[in-house]
Amino acid sequence: MLENTSEKIVTIFGGSKCGENSPEYREAKALGGELAKAGFTICTGGYLGIMEAASRGAREAGGRVFGIVLNQFKSEPNRYLTDKVASDHFYDRLQNLIMRSVGFVALRGGMGTVSEVSLVWNKLQTGVLERRPLVLLGDCWKEVVKVWQENLVVSDADVALLDFASDAEEAARIIVEKSRKVRVS
Repeated sequence: MLENTSEKIVTIFGGSKCGENSPEYREAKALGGELAKAGFTICTGGYLGIMEAASRGAREAGGRVFGIVLNQFKSEPNRYLTDKVASDHFYDRLQNLIMRSVGFVALRGGMGTVSEVSLVWNKLQTGVLERRPLVLLGDCWKEVVKVWQENLVVSDADVALLDFASDAEEAARIIVEKSRKVRVS
C-alpha cells in the first residue's frame, strides 16, 4: 500500500494501447500537467498509453507520479514515474490505485479501464468511499453511461455520482473544486 501521506493524490485511468500522436495521449498528458501544477500527485497503473501520458505531463510540470505496477506483468513501467509500488495481485493493485486518492479521472480505454471505473463507482455508490470526484473525460463516456442505464440497473442517482468533462482543463477544474473536502485514511 502507499504510505499514509498528506499529499493529495489523483488517480488517472485509461487504456495502454494509445500512442503519442493519439488525441487521448495528448489529453492525458495535458491533464497530468494541469493536475501537477495544481499541486496534486498523480497515480496511474504505471505502464504505457494513457498511464505514460499522464505521468509524462505531470513530470514535465515538476510533479510527483506513483505507478502501481503488477509483478505478474513482464512489461517495464514507463520512464516518467518518480515512485513505483509493486503489487502481487490485481485486487491489491486496484486498492492501491483507489484508496489514497482524493479524486479520479478516466479516459477512453478497454476492459481494464471499465473495471477500474466500475469499482470506484460502486465504492462511491455503496459508501465504501467517502464522496469524491470521479470524472469521465472524453466524448465516449456519456454514450457508454447512457447504454448502461438503458440495459442495466443504473439509476439517475448513480449517474449523479459521476462528472463528465470534455477536455483536460475542465477535468482538472472539477478535481480541484470537488476534492477540497475529501479526507483519505
